[in-house]
Amino acid sequence: MNKSLLTDRPLVIFVILSVVALFLPIGDLAGQSISWMDRSLAFGLILISILLGVYQLATRKVTYFSALLMCLCVFLGAGSVLSLIDPVISKQIEDRTVLEFFVSTAALWIITLGVGFAAWRAMELMSAKAAHSIIIAIIVPTLFGFWLLYLWQVITTGFAIPSVLLPSPAQIGAALSANTDILMGDFYQTFVKSVLSGFAIGCGSGFLVAIMVDKIPFLQRGLLPLGSLVSAIPIVGIAPIMVMWFGFDWQSKAAVIVVMTFFPMLVNTLAGLDATGHLEKDLMRSYAATYFQTLIFVRLPNAMPFIFNALKINSTLALIGAIVAEFFGTPIVGMGFRISTEVGRMNVDIVWASIAVAALAGSLFYGILALIERRLTFWHPSYRGARK
Repeated sequence: MNKSLLTDRPLVIFVILSVVALFLPIGDLAGQSISWMDRSLAFGLILISILLGVYQLATRKVTYFSALLMCLCVFLGAGSVLSLIDPVISKQIEDRTVLEFFVSTAALWIITLGVGFAAWRAMELMSAKAAHSIIIAIIVPTLFGFWLLYLWQVITTGFAIPSVLLPSPAQIGAALSANTDILMGDFYQTFVKSVLSGFAIGCGSGFLVAIMVDKIPFLQRGLLPLGSLVSAIPIVGIAPIMVMWFGFDWQSKAAVIVVMTFFPMLVNTLAGLDATGHLEKDLMRSYAATYFQTLIFVRLPNAMPFIFNALKINSTLALIGAIVAEFFGTPIVGMGFRISTEVGRMNVDIVWASIAVAALAGSLFYGILALIERRLTFWHPSYRGARK
């Protein structure tokens, strides 16, 4: 499919900025300018990246091949910048004003900006093909996530930001590899014991109570206001009480999660049960179906999107609740315990490593629920357009 050159403006900007940057110095050490010839690896990477961008401009086609080439262009351009951020060059900011630092390392930041436009174009090409391939649909958010990490690395390293304020992704990765056993123990304590058990009990009880409320109408008038009152109680108010009631181990954290996840499941399940139309209900009555037969074969299938919406919301609430609850008392293990302890010791890289583990676990948990939802509710109208 041919594309107008105007639609490739991000790519045009990338090529122009990269070519301009090749004629500028990389840095200035001890009064001596550093040229691209002094960094042959970076020069080769950015030159190949420019050639790939020019090739894409010449062909002007949206294909899987062109999308992969643009991704390769982005990785090569990004690699050239990372190879340029030498610790010695980044230290120039300590002896210069901000303006002098930017002038002396102008090529570095121009190429960083240019590679950003190339990444923009690469994600556009990938998004155009995402509807036809699950793999491409996964690559697009993955590429965007890597791009954010890349900018994080460039900024923290290029400006020599102290690790106490903001460690780089490389430092966080080193902390992850050096403290794998500790972080895995924290993950098991917080996620496997507290989150999964509290999530199962809270969502299960919310679902069952929703069935009771639907069956017994007066409970809806008496129970729902009390449920909204409990859900409005802040975590910092519930957590110390639960620790006093259930002890310092995972049971108290699971109890906090139950309180947090019960009401969203209750409300969403009731909304899903009410979504069944009168025609479906009248049809089941004409078949002399009982309440539970109508519930199982008609109303619960119609409520599945609402139920999965509550499950996905609760997947993030459960992890947040467990980590916050661990701030108020826990054994010497757990993500919340690790964060609060290492902050006091100024080990910020370990704190960020714990945050990374929590974010990864929460994302995977959410993704698994979304995948199960897609498998079970493929018939829902929201998925019809995705299958075209």
